[in-house]
Amino acid sequence: MQLKNIHKRFGQVHANNNISVTFHPGRVIGILGENGAGKSTLMKIIAGYQPADSGEIWLDGRPVNYHDPRDAISHGIGMLQQDPLDIGAFSVLENFVYGQSGGILLNRKTSRQQLIALCQQFNFELDPDTPVSQLSIAQRQQLEIIRLLGLGVKVLILDEPTTGISAAQKEQLFNTLKRLAKEQNMTILLVSHKLEDVLALCDEVIVLRAGQLVGDMQMPTTKAALVELMFGAQIQPVKRESRLQPNTPIVLDMQQVHLHDGRLDIPQINFSLRAGEVIGLAGLDGSGQALFMRACAGLIKPHAGRVFVKGQDLTGQSYHQFNRSGVIFAASGRLEEGLIADMTLTEHIALMYEQNTWINWRRAHQFTQRQIERFNVRGKPDDPIQALSGGNQQRVLMGLLPENATALILEQPTRGLDVDSARWIWDQLLTKNSAIIYSSADLDEIMTYSDRIIVFYAGRMKVIDDPHQVTVSDLGHYIGGDFS
Repeated sequence: MQLKNIHKRFGQVHANNNISVTFHPGRVIGILGENGAGKSTLMKIIAGYQPADSGEIWLDGRPVNYHDPRDAISHGIGMLQQDPLDIGAFSVLENFVYGQSGGILLNRKTSRQQLIALCQQFNFELDPDTPVSQLSIAQRQQLEIIRLLGLGVKVLILDEPTTGISAAQKEQLFNTLKRLAKEQNMTILLVSHKLEDVLALCDEVIVLRAGQLVGDMQMPTTKAALVELMFGAQIQPVKRESRLQPNTPIVLDMQQVHLHDGRLDIPQINFSLRAGEVIGLAGLDGSGQALFMRACAGLIKPHAGRVFVKGQDLTGQSYHQFNRSGVIFAASGRLEEGLIADMTLTEHIALMYEQNTWINWRRAHQFTQRQIERFNVRGKPDDPIQALSGGNQQRVLMGLLPENATALILEQPTRGLDVDSARWIWDQLLTKNSAIIYSSADLDEIMTYSDRIIVFYAGRMKVIDDPHQVTVSDLGHYIGGDFS
């Protein structure tokens, strides 16, 4: 596959600026760059989700022209986006067969067998009859991967595919992708901010910066070399001192709490969060951390036990009451739970901060511009939120957090962010002096920023009071259920 002189603009933003590159079959190629560099835009152009303003895509030595993802798939190109595009009302099987030829004559029994075989190959646990609305983000990503393989794509684009996948599943996935590249001569394009994934999987990388192709590198190489290619300089490791002081007051307290959601059961939680404390939650998606966080924020009511915020019993109260008491929740699903599609950045600010009957739009617009500058968002106050890259949406979500929160409950706050942006977000969070409970799939992040760590496995919890006494390898074993 060749890209020749690809240009794409969004208003004044030149998202892709004269990009020409050749992707050879039989290789896994990493697509790197800081947030807003143009990676996702370029991949969406290749996959038919949006047209280039100018330039050409060549396949098998000839230019091709397609207008939507279905056309792209007919040319053998498929993409797994960072937020999977699926149909929540459909079952896993119905989503899997969506787009396949056959119409009403499609053999569901054969399709079910194909789905089950692919799940076994990747070690994915997906029930064909489960509605997609009941799947975690990680499970939806898994479903989209096997759906694209079932459609027979030859160029497979993966945008952050390893979120929420265990080490064993990731190893199996990577082995399969390498085999697909080598044995079936596929081209695999991996967009990822997890440099360890790039080092483990890719044969080469290309790097974008501010919409332009600025470099490429053959593997093997080092993480430091990739960082320098991406940012033009080395980034020093984080050294963080705990903000937790002796005898600091408890701001959130769970006593004998029992949580149950029909599938997962977490009995007898006794937990206290102190002012200024940072607690990291580790575990595979669906292990209990999402249930725990939502109970801390009042989004889920406990089956038993009591929940206190600053000494006030809020058991069974609504999220709005928890919110008024200073407990703020930010979900990992940016456009599913955190932000509102088709609303502008200014409208998000107005919804969050304008409490009067009449909205002062001038004030909201000015405050939005200040937040854009403070959080280094690549966008304008009147841009719809879905026009921003995933990383910039995450910056907007962080910019909506109030300054004086008692406790911030943050689900994967740096999901999809490059290493420099993730560090910057943490700098902002830690200046708020709020207590923080956060989840992350990045174990290095968990180790770096947490005063305490809680590992979840199938509803079980293991509390690590001193992160300095464990290693990333230890966390990996705990996540796999080895609590010994």
